[in-house]
Amino acid sequence: MNKIYKILILLFLSINLFFSSITHADIPHFVDFAKILNESKAGKQAQDLLKKKFETDNKKFSKLEKTIRAKEKELIGQKKVITNEEYKKKAESLRAEVKKFQDNRTKSINKIGEMRNKYKVELLKALNPIIADYMKEKKIRLVLDKKSILLGDNNLDITEEIISLLNKKLTSIKLN
Repeated sequence: MNKIYKILILLFLSINLFFSSITHADIPHFVDFAKILNESKAGKQAQDLLKKKFETDNKKFSKLEKTIRAKEKELIGQKKVITNEEYKKKAESLRAEVKKFQDNRTKSINKIGEMRNKYKVELLKALNPIIADYMKEKKIRLVLDKKSILLGDNNLDITEEIISLLNKKLTSIKLN
């Protein structure tokens, strides 16, 4: 019985010593990169630019689509009036116009997607040294992305501090 108490006391002391040796630096912290991308000044500026480009292109394509639909209705209305060969020629011309429209719309969407990816890469390039400096200053060894964490103490979330530092260092990203 006396040996069991000694073993329990020894076990308790070793566990206590282990946990007391863990410092602030040994506890992983996390950031929400999505929040940084969306709420930092540079991120908001880039998001607004991309949104504006998308809306402008969308309006342009909506107008073109209405025009093509009007041509289609006109052609259907002329079907009985014009010759079969002339109808086929106009229908083929309309199909080519529709294909060109779809290709242009796809290219526009892909271009916006590429611009979004470029902005993310540029923002993350600017963010890495900021996080590295923050880690040195606070003696933190590990920073994880919030999306890879199931549960975490909100006191370990350093997103707001990182956004503040990023806003001081980078206010906009140039996208072409």
